[in-house]
Order: sequence, then C-alpha cells, then structure tokens
Amino acid sequence: MNIKRAKEEIKDTIEAYLLKDEDGEYVIPPIRQRPVLLIGAPGIGKTQIMEQIARECQVGLVAYTITHHTRQSAIGLPFITHQEFDQKEYAITEYTMSEIVASVYEKIKKTGLREGILFIDEVNCVSETLAPAMLQFLQCKIFGNHAIPRGWVIVAAGNPPEYNKSVREFDVVTLDRVKRIEVEPDYQVWKEYALREEIHPAIISYLDTRGQYFYKMETTVDGKRFATPRGWEDLSRLITVYEKLGKQVDREVVVQYIQHEKIAKDFANYLELYRKYRIDYQLDEVLKGQISERLVKKARNASFDEKLGLISLLLRRCTEAFHGICFHEGVMKLLFEQLKLLKEGFMGAHSSQPLVFMRSICESFAGEWEQKREAELLNREGNRGYKRALELLSHYEKELTLENPSDGTAAFEKIRTLFGKEKMALAEEKAHAGQLLEYAFDFMEAAFGESQEMVLFVTELNANYYSVQFLGMYECERYYHYNQSLLFEEGSRAIEAKLDELL
Repeated sequence: MNIKRAKEEIKDTIEAYLLKDEDGEYVIPPIRQRPVLLIGAPGIGKTQIMEQIARECQVGLVAYTITHHTRQSAIGLPFITHQEFDQKEYAITEYTMSEIVASVYEKIKKTGLREGILFIDEVNCVSETLAPAMLQFLQCKIFGNHAIPRGWVIVAAGNPPEYNKSVREFDVVTLDRVKRIEVEPDYQVWKEYALREEIHPAIISYLDTRGQYFYKMETTVDGKRFATPRGWEDLSRLITVYEKLGKQVDREVVVQYIQHEKIAKDFANYLELYRKYRIDYQLDEVLKGQISERLVKKARNASFDEKLGLISLLLRRCTEAFHGICFHEGVMKLLFEQLKLLKEGFMGAHSSQPLVFMRSICESFAGEWEQKREAELLNREGNRGYKRALELLSHYEKELTLENPSDGTAAFEKIRTLFGKEKMALAEEKAHAGQLLEYAFDFMEAAFGESQEMVLFVTELNANYYSVQFLGMYECERYYHYNQSLLFEEGSRAIEAKLDELL
C-alpha cells in the first residue's frame, strides 16, 4: 500500500487500541493489541507519518532508532539482589530499567499524556546480541524485565532485505504476533503531501514529467545510487533557503541530496531553466493584470517543459497567498475560542474586574501553548498559529489597559471592535488572493484557451490543499466553469480510451 493508506491504517489501529468501555478498560485488551510492523524502503516517510499520527491523535510519541543501541541500553544493566526461597537466601540477577522504557515514563511525566506511541525504527537491523530482546519486545511488549506502560501502542519499522544487508528475517512465531503493513513509494500520494508542505515547485513540476525519478535505487560497481522522497524534501528546503540568501543550487549541491549522478544532473539543468522562466515571464507584472502580447505569444509557442514550469510558477504565487489565508483563518479560530471565554467572564463573574480576567485568559492561553509544545502536539504551522494568536491577545490586553473600562460590557465591546478589525484585514487578504487567481486565469486564457494547459492548471488547483480551502471561501466563476467542462471532457476521453482497449 502507499504511505497515505499506511498512515490511515496505523491511525485507525491506534484509535481502536485506545478505545475504552464504560468501565474504563480498553476494549481490545493490551495482550491482543498487536504491535504494528511497518516495512518499507528507506526514505519514503515512515518516521514522518508517526509524528503526524501522534499530533492528530493528540497522544505522546517516543521514537528510537534501535541500531543506535546496545543490549545494555535497550534492556538495562544487571545488578545483584537477594531473595529468600524455602527459608534460604539466594543472590538473584535483576536489571535496571531499560533506557527506552524509562523514556516512555519520562514522556508521561513531562507531558501528562498517559497514552502514546513507542516507535522503534530499523527494528530488523539489530545486532546479534540484541536480536532476542527485540523478538521478546515484539512478542511480549517487554524490554528486559520491564513492560511498556498500558496505553502505549508499539509501532516498529524496518527495511526490506534488498535495501539493507543487515536485515534479519523474523520467524513465523514473531510475525504471527504483529500487524504487518508493507509500504511502497507512490509519487501521486507524495505529491499531495508535497503541495501542502510547500515543497519547492521546481521539484514538483520536474517529477510530474519524470515520475520514474521520484524513487530510484540502483546498485552499481561503484556502490548504491539513489533518489528518495526524503532526499527531494530536504533538497527543497535547501533550495528555498538558498533563494532567500541569493545563493545558487547547482549540480554539485543537488547530488549531495539526490545521490544519483544522472538524476542530479538532469534536475540541476531543469532548475536552471526554471529560474530562467521566472525571470523571462515577469510574473509580478502578470499577477498585477499587466499581460503583454509578447509574453502570451512566448508562452503559446513554448516547449511542454517550459509550459509546465510556467504553470508551476503561477500556481506557486497563488498558493502562497492561499496558504497565508488558511493560516490567518486558523489564528482567527484560536482567537474566537478565547473571545467566547472572555464574553462569558465579562458578562458574568468577572464583570467588575475585566482587566484582571483579560490577563488571566492571556496567561492561560500561553500555558496551553507551552503545554502543547512540550508534548510535541503542534507542527510548525500550529506553533506559528499559537504564537500569532497570543500576540493578538496581548495586543488586545494592552489596548484594554489603555482604555481601562469600568465594567465587563464595555470591555467586551472594545475586544469585539479589535477582533472586527482583524476580520476586515482577513477579508482584504481574501480579496487580494482572489484577484491574483483572476489575473492568473486571464493569462492562462490569453495564452492557452481551453487547452490541455488549462486542464493542467485547474487539476493542480484541485490537488492543492490550500487552493481547495480558498476556493471554498471565494467564488471564482472561471474555476467552476473550467472545472466542470474541461475535467468532465478529460474524464470522458479517458473512459472512451479504456472502452477502446477492451473492444
């Protein structure tokens, strides 16, 4: 299965394992909660989906790469204790708590999350001395003499033997006690993720036409040559930062991430052309509605790769605006929840001391943010959202202090006015993004009309998380027109082609 379906399967498993009955007991008893064994090629996102699942399920996550451990750190160190049996004292060997089990308890203590995921990576690549302990771990959920706490689900990951010569095959006894999920690379699934995470558009447009290079693993006389999703994502981050710093990414840089000489060279050449398209087509002017006949003619007569790069650049500029709106919407939702609390307090028990209550709300919200950060329940976007919402709340508090309202009613009226200004700013932001999209359609119509290029443009709008969210708020008549007419025709042609094959 692909990584998206694997994530859904693991998330469903965790929700099922953590479901409790009316007596507070787990519906599936811990003894029947099979560890999940995730097997897939390196670099396809196994570790990353675990972080996403933990945040979405709001549970703790402790992650270890087991190949970094010795037998002693995994199961603990031996020590001698004494016990009496049949009125005779014996020296007994016991073990200190495993570092891994201790980390789970430390996570519980630090975050207050009593349920979570213990993720063990490269589980089938352990040393010979540690292999028996790992089998015991998967079969019995024990490291050494210490069991994994109740409420913690075990997920282990490993590579197939063709990717790692250190792989050890599990026996049937072990495999019959795990829930095995095998994952294969899938570009279309990764692209959905890449668009949401704003992977550099040059990488996406490149892989759209060269999907065979998304994941490539070859063995040559000179060693392994490979390109992986992890490599593309890390390269994307570097390209984005280099662009801000005014630095160039060339073949020598690309090959540091995409460790396949042919692919690295090909992408470096494409990236150079992509930069050229950005300069040649003057997109800043296009997205202000200034579309020259020269640019229209140039786009119409361009090669397919150049058209694809141009469409990618247009979409990137629009998506940046859409992303900003989605972020602003998220901040507004956080603020709105606090405003509901303020209204309740200002109109109730705290009506005579609105400033004191306002400060308590700010402190409580800051504490909530800190708790979520400590528990690692926020991704980068979520963390930014809390930070911005707290900045606005603090601004509201300062404004309220300056006005010094005498009662809760006056205080809430001031807060509502300030929140209204933020809503107006968001409305203006939406109008600006909508205008960008309209200008993008102006250019697409002038250059390509109702062509394959327009189909591609609309298809990419449908595939992008942020554009889908924005189009749910903004009515773009041309989007709906092309979405219904062109994509329907494409679907009809695809069906007809399949029927022709069958006949």
